[in-house]
Parts: sequence; structure tokens; C-alpha cells
Amino acid sequence: MRIYSEAREETLRARSLLKQWSSDGSLTKEQYQRLEQDTNSDLRVTNIFLRLVLFFFTVIGVAAAVALFFTIFPSHSSQQTTGIFLLIFAAGSYAAAEAAVAKARLYRYGIEEGFAVCSVILLCVGLALLFFSDSHYSSRGIQFVVPAAGAVASLWIWYRFNLWYAFPAAMIFAVFVPGYWTASLSAQHVFIAVLYAAGLICIAPIRSRHRFDFLEDAYSFAEAFLWFGIYLILNLKVSDAGLPLQWLSHAQPASPFAGPFYWTTWVLIWCLPPLILIRGIREKDRLIMAAGAISAILTLVTNKPYLGWQRHTWDPMLLGVALTGAAVFLRRWLASSPGGVRHGFTAARLSGKDKQAMSLGSAVLGLRTPQSMTPTPQPADAEFRFGGGESGGGGAGGDF
Repeated sequence: MRIYSEAREETLRARSLLKQWSSDGSLTKEQYQRLEQDTNSDLRVTNIFLRLVLFFFTVIGVAAAVALFFTIFPSHSSQQTTGIFLLIFAAGSYAAAEAAVAKARLYRYGIEEGFAVCSVILLCVGLALLFFSDSHYSSRGIQFVVPAAGAVASLWIWYRFNLWYAFPAAMIFAVFVPGYWTASLSAQHVFIAVLYAAGLICIAPIRSRHRFDFLEDAYSFAEAFLWFGIYLILNLKVSDAGLPLQWLSHAQPASPFAGPFYWTTWVLIWCLPPLILIRGIREKDRLIMAAGAISAILTLVTNKPYLGWQRHTWDPMLLGVALTGAAVFLRRWLASSPGGVRHGFTAARLSGKDKQAMSLGSAVLGLRTPQSMTPTPQPADAEFRFGGGESGGGGAGGDF
């Protein structure tokens, strides 16, 4: 069912690990060259920058082709006809993604990703125009088909092409679904939380079978996103600020959050971060531990708004001091153990992967840093002259 064979994926994973170990100094140049011969692959890969450029050019190209088609041919077509053509374009875009991998052997090259993303977008827009453009013809209760189709298509793209960002896209599509069934925000939050929890229950046993193979990272990302999604949907102070249903629909909630539900979510946002951290520590999964740490920080940030307490300007400073103290304590606690390792964890850097990520982030920020730090030149006043002073010798005056 996956478009890339297991052998190809494992070969690329081994090649990536070899490069990482070589940059860390774990392998000599001779060892790297000897092992690299066993990791040759026929798939075509590229760097992240060219990948992003090709992705955006592909998306722009598909959008331009669709716009050109509707400009030339069906100039006075109905919305249903437009929807049919968009569905045809969606199928063609997905077929192009499949062909880019099968024929050109592209692997995360940007081109096949752009076609796959466009197929999902065109599918959702086409369904909305074909079946639900006429408000008298369609019922709001069945309009959930559009976000549901987007979620299913995104999950298929994630599974078929192993693109990590398709999974959170499916989660975002799922947020829209319960809004078409009920106007109660409490019911919407419960439905989404239960849906994400069901995803966790399904992924956990599957992930255990791919502990040390090429799918480990994919399921690690998925589990981390699901944990963090459950937390965000239960933290009413975070999720209500950007609940997509309130942005895209005109439905008003029947009533505000009830007291028992409100305080139950307050208890849960204090219980979830430790639970997520424990899960990440047991699995030694950095992504899940990061999700737990971010959730804990959000709990501290939103605690005062939850309780209705007054916020002060020094609150962020106190939080920063507390986080810095916690980081220093953990680092020293790990370093004080024999060999600097405690229960399989260490504060020492064992890999250059983090250094590369930080260098990439610094390079991106550096694109703006020189401009933001350069002072704005002040216009000079041509009529301004120094004057009024006197010099003590040589006959100089105040205009000297």
C-alpha cells in the first residue's frame, strides 16, 4: 500500500544515519566510504531549500493551470459544473504525484508533494461546490462530508507517501467535523478529544512493531501530534481563541461552557502534561517529551486566565526564571551521575543533528537580523550649524 518499498526506505534511512555518524566523528572517512557503497539508492532526493522551492513552484503551477482552464473554457458554468472539473483536476493532480514517484523516482523532492497537497485542496473545494453550493439543496447536517473527505485524503497521503505534515493536516480537518452536527462547543471539544484519543489507541500497538525501522519517526510524529492535539482541545483558553468553527461558520454556540465541564478541563490540563512526559520518558521519545514540556508551559501560562486571576507584567519574567532554573537543575542532575548518564538519559550532545537544526534556524533568522538591527538613518539638517561657543586662542571664533 505504501508507494516506496521497505528496502528503499531502509536504504535511505541507513544512508542518512551514515552521514550523521560521519559528521559526529563516529566513523572515519574510510569507514564511511566503505559503508556508503551498500546504501546506494535509485531514488532522487534533494536538500530542504530546493525541496521547498520546487514545492511552491508546483503548487503555483497547478493553481495557474486550473485558473487558465476556467478562464478559457467554461466561462459561464454553474458551481456544480465547476465542482466537477475541480474533482477531475484533483484526480489528475494525485495521478501526477503517483507518476512522479513511479516514473521519475522522486523522494521528498517537493514536486510530488506539491501535487499531493493540491489534490487534497482541489478535492475539498470540488466537493463543496458540487454538492453544497446551493443552500436550499443541501442540509448542513451532511456538509461534514467536506472536512471528513479532507481528513481521509490527508491520512492517505501520510500513509502512502510518508509525509509527516499530512497527519496534522488530517487532525485540523477533523476539527471542523463536529461543528456541522451540534452548536454546543462543549460537545465539539469532547468529540474531537475522543477522536484523537481513539487515534492514540490505534497507533500505540502499531508503533511497537516499528520500533527500530524506517517508520519509527513517522509514528513518533503522529503520537506526539495526537497527545498535543488532545491537550490543545481541552485547554479552553488556547483552543477557543482559534477554534476554526468560529472562523468559518456563522453558527453561534447555544450556551457558554458549563461550570462542571470548564473545571473538568482545568483539572485535565494539569494532569495531561505529566502523563505525556511519562509516556515520552518510558519510550525515550524526544518528540513526545517535547509535547509534554510545551503542554506544561501552556498550562502555567493559561492558569491565571482559567482562574480569573489578575495577570501582571512580570509573569513572563518569573516563568522564564523558573524554566531556566528547571533546565539548569536537570542538566546538572544528569551530569552528576556516573558517566553523565542516568537511566539512559544524558545531557551531553551525542549527535550533530541538533546542531544542524540550530544552524538552520540561525540561518533563517539571520535573513532578518541584519535588517532588524540596522538603525534607521536620520535625515541631516542642512541649516544646522554649531555656534555660540568661544575658543580660547588662535583668534578662532564660535563658527570655527
